Amino acid sequence: MLPFTQITIIGLGLIGSSIAHAARQTMPSVRITGYDSDPAVRTRVLELGFCDDVSDSAGAAVTDAGLVILCVPVGVMADVAAEIAADLPDDAVISDVGSSKESVQVALAEALPGARIIPAHPVAGTENSGPDAGFATLFHDRWCILTPPEDAAEGDVERLKAFWEKLGANIEIMDAKHHDLVLAVTSHLPHLIAYTIVGTASDLEDVTRGEVIKYSAGGFRDFTRIAASDPTMWRDVFLANKEAVLEMLQRFSEDLSALQRAIRWDKGDELFDLFTKTRAIRRRIIEEGQDDAAPDFGRTHD
Repeated sequence: MLPFTQITIIGLGLIGSSIAHAARQTMPSVRITGYDSDPAVRTRVLELGFCDDVSDSAGAAVTDAGLVILCVPVGVMADVAAEIAADLPDDAVISDVGSSKESVQVALAEALPGARIIPAHPVAGTENSGPDAGFATLFHDRWCILTPPEDAAEGDVERLKAFWEKLGANIEIMDAKHHDLVLAVTSHLPHLIAYTIVGTASDLEDVTRGEVIKYSAGGFRDFTRIAASDPTMWRDVFLANKEAVLEMLQRFSEDLSALQRAIRWDKGDELFDLFTKTRAIRRRIIEEGQDDAAPDFGRTHD
């Protein structure tokens, strides 16, 4: 039995289009309605054909929906929710894909009082964006974290869980505040560091921009991949998850200072112990299937 027969996806970039592709592949009888605020995106989605219908307004898109997924930057979540409030069916489940959850939960509850809200966060993505970037296997064997409020109906949570499982995701249920702290460490802080490192390399007066690009080693290339992520989305994430990000940034600053002292005072044993510990974490990520051990991160060198 299908968890939902009609779904609406608002925001048809990488994540939204990937949900549509995955739903079309795994649940072909489900009707998919899409909407995006950009007319050019709506036109392109019609050309690509991964939605059964593309509406001209957010309200029109949700009128018959059993599940509405907001795939928009967290900074505009409240505005989009307000746009659909008058047309939202009483029995529709409302979810999202934002990288911060506590602020989203508050925003949706205020904009849609009494609605059946279950925030979610599929921990998957690429540096690409737009409707052409989506693909059906994006969520395969990746985690999707659900953060239902305390008053959420168990049946609604189970239906949303079943939906994401059909898309290939592994499900974790978590408190919204705890989610934000965990993701501040595993995602938000790494992005902030990547933006900083790439910006620093670009600004160095004694290294030309051409040399930075020409002699980029694997580590710097990986940072540039992260730093190429959507700037609007990440601006909103950092502001929405401000407290957790600042807490983790303070801890990171203290650890970085300790590392600076170890290098200055030739504390080789201290450096070796740290690098050994971090190497073990890498092995655990591979063992749990969140990456593979292919040489050079699977890059080809044709």
